[in-house]
Amino acid sequence: KKFLVLLVIFIYPKNYSFADESLTGLKIPRFVSTKTDESNLRVGAEKKYPKILTYNHKNFPLEIIGEYYDWRKTRDFEGNVGWLHKRLLKGNRYAIINSPYEEPVQILNKPEGKILGKIGKRNIVKVNRCLKKWCYILYEKKKGWITKNNLWGTYDDEVFNIPFYQFFIRLYWKLI
Repeated sequence: KKFLVLLVIFIYPKNYSFADESLTGLKIPRFVSTKTDESNLRVGAEKKYPKILTYNHKNFPLEIIGEYYDWRKTRDFEGNVGWLHKRLLKGNRYAIINSPYEEPVQILNKPEGKILGKIGKRNIVKVNRCLKKWCYILYEKKKGWITKNNLWGTYDDEVFNIPFYQFFIRLYWKLI
């Protein structure tokens, strides 16, 4: 009996994923964005399943929380969960302004720096890099730093795309 159980475990095809493990070898959960202006979120992982909703924005940020062959189980900033085909998604990082306050969010020239401008809730921004508490974003032709707690599309402890000379940049920021 033990041999049969082990045989079933090793032979049974893997068509599901556990936390921190995926069919693609990429981390789960992770953030991605939509490739097109029209992406249908479905109840199940096949085209025959009904649509839950349609995302009408290219670069809309989504979190992948599961995988099944060519389908990705996603969640959006409002908590909608469903399946999208992988060809509708890309790995480029975007986030949505999701501040807990009604006032627009400040964009700064450096972390804890001078205000360059403001941006309102539900706007989608390109995320270029993130420090522990700050992300460098692009919105239309504006760029600057925003605190992570105002973004949906990055994890609290996530740090990425930091240049090797970031230490010197921080020193420079402190001097000016």
